[in-house]
Amino acid sequence: MPAGRPGPAAQSARRPPPLLPLLLLCVLGAPRAGSGAHTAVISPQDPTLLIGSSLQATCSVHGDPSGATAEGLYWTLNGRRLAPELSRVLNASTLALALANLNGSRQQSGDNLVCHARDGSILAGSCLYVGLPPEKPFNISCWSKNMKDLTCRWTPGAQGETFLHTNYSLKYKLRWYGQDNTCEEYHTVGPHSCHIPKDLALFTPYEIWVEATNRLGSARSDVLTLDILDVVTTDPPPDVHVSRVGGLEDQLSVRWVSPPALKDFLFQAKYQIRYRVEDSVDWKVVDDVSNQTSCRLAGLKPGTVYFVQVRCNPFGIYGSKKAGIWSEWSHPTAASTPRSERPGPGGGACEPRGGEPSSGPVRRELKQFLGWLKKHAYCSNLSFRLYDQWRAWMQKSHKTRNQDEGILPSGRRGTTRG
Repeated sequence: MPAGRPGPAAQSARRPPPLLPLLLLCVLGAPRAGSGAHTAVISPQDPTLLIGSSLQATCSVHGDPSGATAEGLYWTLNGRRLAPELSRVLNASTLALALANLNGSRQQSGDNLVCHARDGSILAGSCLYVGLPPEKPFNISCWSKNMKDLTCRWTPGAQGETFLHTNYSLKYKLRWYGQDNTCEEYHTVGPHSCHIPKDLALFTPYEIWVEATNRLGSARSDVLTLDILDVVTTDPPPDVHVSRVGGLEDQLSVRWVSPPALKDFLFQAKYQIRYRVEDSVDWKVVDDVSNQTSCRLAGLKPGTVYFVQVRCNPFGIYGSKKAGIWSEWSHPTAASTPRSERPGPGGGACEPRGGEPSSGPVRRELKQFLGWLKKHAYCSNLSFRLYDQWRAWMQKSHKTRNQDEGILPSGRRGTTRG
């Protein structure tokens, strides 16, 4: 059954007159009837019940019963008229209502239980709260971007939904002394998060926890203990540039700038790169970038557009032994590798003549060297000058042979593909 609705019998209720809105703000108190001649009271007023509970309520008219008797009254819940068999007349001025096996409230401000006169005017209203007590919040995580602030988020219990307005408060204090403090800037990075902007101490552990409270109870998370220096992160590295490496068709060069927020602090940094081809959602991650701010990607497909991202992990701030927290990934930067000058398989382009030293031991050693460099993605501290010279010479030599000495397998001269 939909949340906030009574059992099957009540679901057969008829719609109210068109003048009554389907969803009202929860009606409080006992408003006067449309004529202003009579008032009524609903009891209990604004009850709070657990899901699955039953409700026994009454609507009692005060004033001249000849103008509004119990026989002419009826009930609505959230704008829908309840079935007559759910009500019974107790006396000339009182109509009772019985609801069983209640579901959670449809709106956190409370469901609208309203008593009406025969002509549809509202005599009295009550807020009906049906839900669950909060569960213990868990999975608290916190980070700092400047060692003066702290942002935390959490998960609101295993079930999450209580059907009642539930208030979450992030509390914190210095571990060994000091009073409890309450975070005030909520929803900064999502619905269950809070930001402490300043006045935090360094080199001293903090205790942090979350308290959840609603009309049916409260719950408190486990306490998280942390030092601000151990949870420092940064914004993603700015100014990420991706460019070609001359005419080398299987490589791209990536450069970036260290995040400026921590430039005045003593720390180390390590970086990760990930990249994917334009028509794929699968990223390949390069882990061995260490603390460099540039990297050579190799083993790429010629003539292909790649998207590249970089992120940073600051660690060892003022001697902290913790690993640090990775930043978000930078915005994707796109670049394409050059198209290959070499023939594709079965393409009919010119091939080297037999007898050339392309399969000799020197060529095999160079292939092994190239394979090793590709495996390490060119992100270690290596000198590329000799390798780049060899690759450029090999491509130029291969192109010259294709143009001047190439032959097709059928004996006809072919053309080189771009």
